[in-house]
Amino acid sequence: MRFASLGSGSRGNGTLVEAGATLVLLDCGFSIAQVEARMARLGKTPADLSAIVVTHEHGDHIKGVGPLARRYQIPVWMTPGTARHRRLGALPQLCHFNSHSRFAIDDLELSPYPVPHDAREPAQFVFGDGKVRIGILTDVGCWTPHIEEQLSRCDALILECNHDSDLLLHGGYPAALKQRVGGRHGHLSNRQAADLLGRLNTGKLQHLIAAHLSEENNQPQLARDALAAVLGCSGDWIGVADQEQGLAWREVV
Repeated sequence: MRFASLGSGSRGNGTLVEAGATLVLLDCGFSIAQVEARMARLGKTPADLSAIVVTHEHGDHIKGVGPLARRYQIPVWMTPGTARHRRLGALPQLCHFNSHSRFAIDDLELSPYPVPHDAREPAQFVFGDGKVRIGILTDVGCWTPHIEEQLSRCDALILECNHDSDLLLHGGYPAALKQRVGGRHGHLSNRQAADLLGRLNTGKLQHLIAAHLSEENNQPQLARDALAAVLGCSGDWIGVADQEQGLAWREVV
């Protein structure tokens, strides 16, 4: 298995996961032209996609889903709650999943799990091929024992480090937005992500990626330092999914 990021942040998100002949795009917050260009950097085209899977209906995760699916006739998977989003338009094939039940897309097994976030029916995922597991957690304001259980013993983790609490507190966001971002249905801070990481079984971990970093309220090195302190590793070992450059392919063996 392997994974890559088209970009991660408030201006658009998209993660590729590949196993065998199966290639899935998790979320699509980019225009068709951006997706084509960003996939080309990774040696892929949208025509290679087996499916688009959606975590929730916020624009930075869903605004490109309908146009891309229609252009390339790609099946789209989402929860019934997310599917009630009216701006999706007609889709070539809409498939629902239950956030408590595993399902398969060809060579990939997807294990969704519900998360606390200010959306209708948000879910995050663990992807597997029967041998290795890639855990993904972004857009979540706090964690639960169920989240801990899902993300323990993963071979790779993409973990939200949205903001540094001090930068958010003293930054230029309006008070209501600060409260939303830092609330229990908002986004994880660097410290919250590190605290969660410390509660996981990371004995099999090959890759750790910090994701969904705020461009105004965080810095890559702050996120790396917070996570590295938990693992006792160099900050350079921890990857960062960038808003513009995304993340190059990472192999999980």
